Amino acid sequence: MDSEEKAFGMSSAAPERALSGREEKAMGLALRWQNFYKSKTMSYWTLLFLSLFAMMTAFPASSILTRLYFTNGATSKWIISWLAAAGWPISAALLLAYCVMEGEHPSPLRWDLTLAYAVLGFLSAADNVMYAYAYAYLPASTAALLASTSLCFTAILAYFMVGQKYNASIVNAVGIMTTAAVLLGLDQGSDRPFGVSSGQYTLGFILDICASALHGLIFNLSELLFIKILGRRTFRFVLEAQTATGIFATIFTTIAVVIAGDFQKIHTEAQNFKDGPGAYYQVFAWSAVSFQLGVLGSVGCLFLANTLLAGVLNAARVPATTVVAVIVFNDAMGGIKITAVILTVWSLASYTWGSRNLKVEEEEKVPILASPDASRGRMLQPVSNAA
Repeated sequence: MDSEEKAFGMSSAAPERALSGREEKAMGLALRWQNFYKSKTMSYWTLLFLSLFAMMTAFPASSILTRLYFTNGATSKWIISWLAAAGWPISAALLLAYCVMEGEHPSPLRWDLTLAYAVLGFLSAADNVMYAYAYAYLPASTAALLASTSLCFTAILAYFMVGQKYNASIVNAVGIMTTAAVLLGLDQGSDRPFGVSSGQYTLGFILDICASALHGLIFNLSELLFIKILGRRTFRFVLEAQTATGIFATIFTTIAVVIAGDFQKIHTEAQNFKDGPGAYYQVFAWSAVSFQLGVLGSVGCLFLANTLLAGVLNAARVPATTVVAVIVFNDAMGGIKITAVILTVWSLASYTWGSRNLKVEEEEKVPILASPDASRGRMLQPVSNAA
């Protein structure tokens, strides 16, 4: 039989089938991830895990602690704003450790770089104050949902300021997030905390939206800093920017706290705090730590992994914060707010998917298999660290 098949030019082996374009993309992506996994050490995965843990716990914790500060009797918006920036020594310590381990030196402070950090610090200080008013007058769940609208402002401003491309998923995300904010606006008052007037609730709502818009501006100005002044974005540059911005934000907020005389009120607030001075100072300290760890965790996720992972975690922490707020503060959760939570998560997921597709389109323009080095497990085109 074999001789007959050979005689007629036949073979018992099945003919090879050409791979489709989708299969080639899937194989290329699988190879990229395989090379990426093999190229990383245990210390890398440990740092990634710590970044994931920090992002998923510190951001919700900072929201809960801020609201706890106000619900337990403290009243100073300037103090809680100061705490949001005062954790910068944590970033400075991490920057110092990174420079020592990598044998690098911090960037010299030029006048243009110093001016940029000062502007970002001033805007960050203003952003913190507006968020402080929001958490003073709104339930933590509502404040966290409204803060997510920073995604809309980031996307819109990025189009005009840094030339960010759009696709259907990103436009869909902006529309859905806007709908969620409108729903919360129409439901004003149904979850108003005890002792908060209608005017204060409205002020908190408006300032939360304004703070989110300012947050989007700060994000895009930071992008311009890396593009125009520093020329590129590296892990060290981001740590430097975070540290310097925190220092200037602390300076500006400290001036405001001194003028308002709120440092002298700390002792009085501690004595009148619902659970006593010990609880007050714990909230005081952990607020500063959680604010900073949340930012560092997100930076770590972006640079150690990619925007997709950071976006997924960002979407996951919104319902997490909402659930914790309901448990801790008994926040009201009517049908409209539940719908807003679902829309917010949907919007964040849509934005993440749209950003991921844009990045894939850029990566497809560069060959995946370009060198024998790939066979040794070295990443020639690593997973994006773009913010």
